[in-house]
Amino acid sequence: MTEGTLVDSKALDQLCINTVRVLSMEAVQRANSGHPGAPMALAPLTYVLWTKHLRHNPVHPEWPGRDRFVLSCGHASMLLYSLLHLTGYDLSMDDIMAFRQWGSRTPGHPEYGHTPGVETTTGPLGQGVGNAVGMAIAEAHLARVFNRPGHEIIGHHTYFLASDGDVMEGVSHETASYAGHLGLGRLIGFYDDNGITIDGETSLAFSDDTDRRFEAYGWHVQRVSDGNDLDAIDRAIDNAKAESRRPSLIIVRTHIAYGSPNKQDTSAAHGSPLGEEEVQLTKQNLGWKWTEEFFVPDEARARWRECVTRGAQLERQWQERHDAYVAAHPELARELSRRLRRELPDGWESTLPDFTLEHGAMATRAASSKVLGAVAAHVPELWGGSADLGESNKTLIEGAQPLSRENPAGRNMFFGIREHGMGSILNGVALHGGFIPYGATFLIFSDYMRPPIRLAALMHLHVIYVFTHDSVGLGEDGPTHQPIETLSALRAIPNLAVVRPADATETTEAWRAALTHRGGPIALSLTRQKVPTLDRGRLASAVGLRRGAYVLSEPESGDPPRAVLMASGSEVEIALAAQGRLADEGVPTRVVSVPCMEFFADQPASYRETVLPRDVPVRVAIEAGHPMSWYRWVGDVGSVVGLDRFGASAPGERIYQELGLNAKSVAERVRQLL
Repeated sequence: MTEGTLVDSKALDQLCINTVRVLSMEAVQRANSGHPGAPMALAPLTYVLWTKHLRHNPVHPEWPGRDRFVLSCGHASMLLYSLLHLTGYDLSMDDIMAFRQWGSRTPGHPEYGHTPGVETTTGPLGQGVGNAVGMAIAEAHLARVFNRPGHEIIGHHTYFLASDGDVMEGVSHETASYAGHLGLGRLIGFYDDNGITIDGETSLAFSDDTDRRFEAYGWHVQRVSDGNDLDAIDRAIDNAKAESRRPSLIIVRTHIAYGSPNKQDTSAAHGSPLGEEEVQLTKQNLGWKWTEEFFVPDEARARWRECVTRGAQLERQWQERHDAYVAAHPELARELSRRLRRELPDGWESTLPDFTLEHGAMATRAASSKVLGAVAAHVPELWGGSADLGESNKTLIEGAQPLSRENPAGRNMFFGIREHGMGSILNGVALHGGFIPYGATFLIFSDYMRPPIRLAALMHLHVIYVFTHDSVGLGEDGPTHQPIETLSALRAIPNLAVVRPADATETTEAWRAALTHRGGPIALSLTRQKVPTLDRGRLASAVGLRRGAYVLSEPESGDPPRAVLMASGSEVEIALAAQGRLADEGVPTRVVSVPCMEFFADQPASYRETVLPRDVPVRVAIEAGHPMSWYRWVGDVGSVVGLDRFGASAPGERIYQELGLNAKSVAERVRQLL
């Protein structure tokens, strides 16, 4: 290569980088909203990564052999949109110009399933780091299960890009610690160390030694002192890819809003447009000679679009390896294909256990354990774990090995006391594909993982949550552990199905729903205390759970009901007892089990009318929690026997009696309404 060619090549590199900077600041300016600074700072890093290292095919964004790229600092979304447009993904310049507008494919923060090439929804800081850890765990697991000597069909990297805010948020601590513990060698992160947050310099609140912190977690750490040094960035990525036993973090010192004469290295470039005048000054400072807005020079577009040719070649090479794999290991290939298609294995439902009266009283967490063990033996993609409560949640798969550094194929995940991190990692596993992940803790501690639950719902992910100890019935641990408002809070999240089974038989149906439900995550709310296994010979079949609510028991007298009693979970037993008490007083009542309000709300109005007929206006709901979510179903003339106060430390039976969660209170409420 001659000196002139080298100079031309470097000039072209700089032109490609500045194209990202200009597109990003122009889109933010047109929207009059957004974050221009980070895209301008990170353009050199992502140019090297996306054109030289990232294995991706813009014309086939879901190619299974691709590397994953997670923009954890989702506020820098225009960086990602610029990269997607320039490298040839199905994202037009019109989409770029519609940044942050109604109905656009370029929302303020990247959204999975909305924009081609976006691997996960990010914005709440730190979540993307956890998602990337989950993706890397999934890759390592699939590689151990499906790769064979000479046929390494799984072996991609997961990259994430994090900001100061990401490394400050607690979830990044939890997930980075777990990643180091597992030795995820194909996980590579970049920390954009620009020293600026919205409030000003990071030194106002942050003085961590991030290098040593990640080294203490067991990561391989490098520093690049100049975020514009392409060769140093390239070398650092090569070094990270060569490190196979530890996750890697590359700390890159950058300048927010690089090139802006007046706003570089200031918080003014973090969450606000630069301003029309500053945009023009920045273009001049960068040597940008075009006056047309949203202009991409032909030379820059041609260089960026080389990713299309490179990506097609990478996928073609992978496909050749895949074809050889299919020929050598056809059964493994069929199983891998099934899992990536998200199809359950044939005959899996035959493994679901049946519970009868002979099984006696049983906590629904215990019933859940039996169902999980039976199903997991036939659904290998179902795996997960608990936040240090495996024995209490009863979510350990019997006979399965722990997932560990030495055995990434283990199916029992020990997350440690990291509920927030667990939720974020589960999302990453689900996003990767090939798995149905579950995570467990006490229901009250779901509050620790509410951000990733909300994001799972936003992304419509197939994640299962197993929340046990679901009411004041857990007893002596007291009000710190007794959820009151939690069920209503979870039910308020769109796309999240909350299922609270009444007995062991409904628990079987709850797991059937959990495996087959699509459109969002599902949370199972389970008891610590024993509840009776209901007499299904006398009462309705538990298959009614599939419709969310169903008539469990009609008046034995055969008379039309004068009142409807509704309940979920452990309080269904109370509703049945109240029905008997009212029958003795000559008041015929219907009992409706309501294990899942979300499923019920999705039923046709005609079905809901058969369960809750208008001509029976007296409705009383019973639940050991806040009544908020029940008002929709009891109507204006109904009532809820619930809790709007905290619990207490005592045996569960005593708490129920003291707080009025009993058949006597329910019957009295019905009489008052009648």
